[in-house]
Amino acid sequence: MQAAPVRATAIPSFTDALRAVESLLMSSGQRTARRNAWTSVLEDRRRAKDRVEAQQVLEKAIGARL
Repeated sequence: MQAAPVRATAIPSFTDALRAVESLLMSSGQRTARRNAWTSVLEDRRRAKDRVEAQQVLEKAIGARL
């Protein structure tokens, strides 16, 4: 009888490992809620950056008129 061929498997990334641990510890609803919350944080940061850039443009425009 021959042994089964050995296949090389890729080493999981750190993110893959964290997701595996997350799936073991939390139900799917909690995972979804956490991802949604993180998406909201990222979107809030993007909007804050956009506000700062818009304010800087307006201040430059006002300064140029004076």
